[in-house]
Amino acid sequence: MRPTVTISSHSGFCFGVVYAVEMAEAYLAEHPYLYCLGDLVHNDEEVQRLKAKGLRIISHADLPNLDGETVLFRAHGEPPQTYEVARQHNIRLLDASCPVVLKLQNRLREIDFPHIEIILLGSPGHPEVIGLMGQIHQATLHIVSSPDEIDQISFDPEKTVYLFSQTTKAPALFEAVKNRLLARRPDAIIADTLCRQVSNREPHLATFAKEQDVVLFVSGKKSSNGKALFSVCQAANPRSYFISSPEEVDFTWLEGAQKIGIAGATSTPQWLMEAVKAHIETYFDRKAAAATTQ
Repeated sequence: MRPTVTISSHSGFCFGVVYAVEMAEAYLAEHPYLYCLGDLVHNDEEVQRLKAKGLRIISHADLPNLDGETVLFRAHGEPPQTYEVARQHNIRLLDASCPVVLKLQNRLREIDFPHIEIILLGSPGHPEVIGLMGQIHQATLHIVSSPDEIDQISFDPEKTVYLFSQTTKAPALFEAVKNRLLARRPDAIIADTLCRQVSNREPHLATFAKEQDVVLFVSGKKSSNGKALFSVCQAANPRSYFISSPEEVDFTWLEGAQKIGIAGATSTPQWLMEAVKAHIETYFDRKAAAATTQ
């Protein structure tokens, strides 16, 4: 009997990524190409699909050479200086910055004063974090990625301390950082800036993983959200495996499984999870057909 293969209903693109992809596809339907500042989404398979439609990935260093061109800003958001470079070179913008990220950027600008000390939970070098850092010019800013890093900060007792987070961080990690900070600075102001469409997936994903014999988590290797959600799967079901494409499935993982679950990050397209499902079902169909001919 072929195993049941189920795709989690709480997986796939978040609304910010859907908005960015739809914006790119709408433009490319009427134009031969479109420049995009960085990978539109942290998923190589989806980026390759869009490249085939005419998407051209560029870096910040390329902007001064694109006078008069159209450039898409992805959902992660950009710092103010990127907009200034675009203005100086008469670049037309398709701005797909996620509204949740833009709201966080606005909050940081509103408290950007010398008497403010900001703790930002985030992944150094992540495009969203770079965009957030660009909003701060007067306040003291600390980027942390774990609770232990809170202990390394020398706080100024005269400054007001705020805690913010990159929108896609795991709620458990944010809670741990918050508790460590409050232990040192009970007066710290906690600003929960996690994207609920992302963080609310965790309990659903944990339940889904427990119901399966095996879970295949599909995500780009560069996805911060993918790493966080995969850890949720692993905690709920030790037989959880991280893959980026159907070709990475090791069928020995599936031995003895009757219920196989497929889940993905907020940057994982539905078509890719469907491709993984089809790949698995084809394997078991061929296996069954071979058994009947023996």
